[in-house]
Amino acid sequence: MKTRSGIEIQPLYGPDDVKTVPPPPGEYPFTRGIHRNMYLGKLWTMRQYAGFGTPAETNERFRYLLQQGQTGLSLALDLPTQLGLDADDPEAEGEVGKVGVSIGSLADMEELFREIPLGKVSCSMTINATAPILLAFYEAAALKQGVPAERISGTVQNDLLKEFGARGAWLYPIEPSMRLACDLIEDTVKRLPRFNPISIASHYRDAGANPAEEAAYTLSAGKAYVENLLGRGLSPDSFAPRLSFFFYTYTNFFEEVAKYRASRRIWAKLLREKYGAKEPESWRMRAACVCGGHSLTRAEPLNNIARTTLETFAVACSGVQSVFTAAYDEAFAIPTELSARTALRVQQVVAYETEVAQTVDPLGGSYFVEALTDQMEESIGGVMKEIDDRGGMVECLRQGYIQQRIATRAYEHQRSVEKGETTVVGVNKFATVGEAHAEPEMEITSASPRAASDAHQRIARVRSGRDGGATNKALAALRSAADGSDNLQPYIRAAVLAYATVGEIAGLLKEKFGAYQPPTRF
Repeated sequence: MKTRSGIEIQPLYGPDDVKTVPPPPGEYPFTRGIHRNMYLGKLWTMRQYAGFGTPAETNERFRYLLQQGQTGLSLALDLPTQLGLDADDPEAEGEVGKVGVSIGSLADMEELFREIPLGKVSCSMTINATAPILLAFYEAAALKQGVPAERISGTVQNDLLKEFGARGAWLYPIEPSMRLACDLIEDTVKRLPRFNPISIASHYRDAGANPAEEAAYTLSAGKAYVENLLGRGLSPDSFAPRLSFFFYTYTNFFEEVAKYRASRRIWAKLLREKYGAKEPESWRMRAACVCGGHSLTRAEPLNNIARTTLETFAVACSGVQSVFTAAYDEAFAIPTELSARTALRVQQVVAYETEVAQTVDPLGGSYFVEALTDQMEESIGGVMKEIDDRGGMVECLRQGYIQQRIATRAYEHQRSVEKGETTVVGVNKFATVGEAHAEPEMEITSASPRAASDAHQRIARVRSGRDGGATNKALAALRSAADGSDNLQPYIRAAVLAYATVGEIAGLLKEKFGAYQPPTRF
């Protein structure tokens, strides 16, 4: 038998299989966890992903989840917002409010967080190409609530490299995208001391990569951002503590545990030994994750509750800092209140009804886990070396090498499922005869019928009610700055405060930088 990454699993493990005995939790290289007490001091943040329809509808769902015991917010944006389109743009037709909430201006962000105290609750925003704009919205909304800059907390994904490699919600070519992402990081670490300016994300896994490749691509992207920031003359200790990561977790329980342990070890060594960071906080890899993704199935969807429970238990044993548990009906539609609450309850059951949070690194010392951690470190390192030999992550993405590898791996996995070589319960094994592919009888969330018309009205009100001269002046300043080398985040922030829209700001930058064209040959 082999793991998803192709590592041979032995029938029995003993002391001779363990090459490395890691130090205690909280000590370099943090194999066993980045804090000495881990969850004994504070549980992971339970941060369910939510967002759909209008800002008012998403505000209602946010407040509902907080009432149910969620400890952080995670914002899903619709495709037009992700792609820098205003809701009334013809290209946005049919997509407004569908896979996330429609946010077109500062006024929308203010409505989204109405009666939610941003000085007490942190929010993670899954936004990339338009991350500089959305962060400016978020900061301005918090300041309007009276929250000082030093109290604003949360995370913006802001990882453009994975868009080119796995997800596809890009806008500009790679070089200006890196400029905007690192402008945001540089500006944020100087101004918002509690905000994470990037969540280097592993959507490569959901696109088809195996666990070792997922970690290798994600850590290699992290290296690219570090090297860009170092090239700006920044000290690694000025920004490294604020870098965060985001991974996918599936049902291959022990390999997932080993993946996180090995990744922490690799990242710590890179920051200390390669990039010269001096502070222990700079060496710690802080990670969030989603439990669910393509591990969830349309067939027999209630089985997904078992899957996400195992995945949540795996990450709890791994020592991650924030967890989103996908709902069992995610393969069909936006979660209902019932399915969203059930997904949150999975985390709460694991946290409060098991002993996983009562001791640090509960699987530490397992011959299997320690040996697998060593093997995962070797596998991840091998892929990272291949990327380095090809010129680094940016060059591999430019050439289409990463995209080709992921496409190949996705094809191999699907063929394995279809042949029955990889078991998926309820799909290719133990499927209910005659009903395996039938639509289940369950409530499905329908797309908001008023999302588009509501968004059109809101953006029209913003345009008619703002000081047009001030807006045009702020946009002109941004246009001029884009021609130079200044950090663009202050100019974007000024345009946002003048109530410029997502489409106006992103469209201006697209005029300056051009549009990304993916490689046609690998």
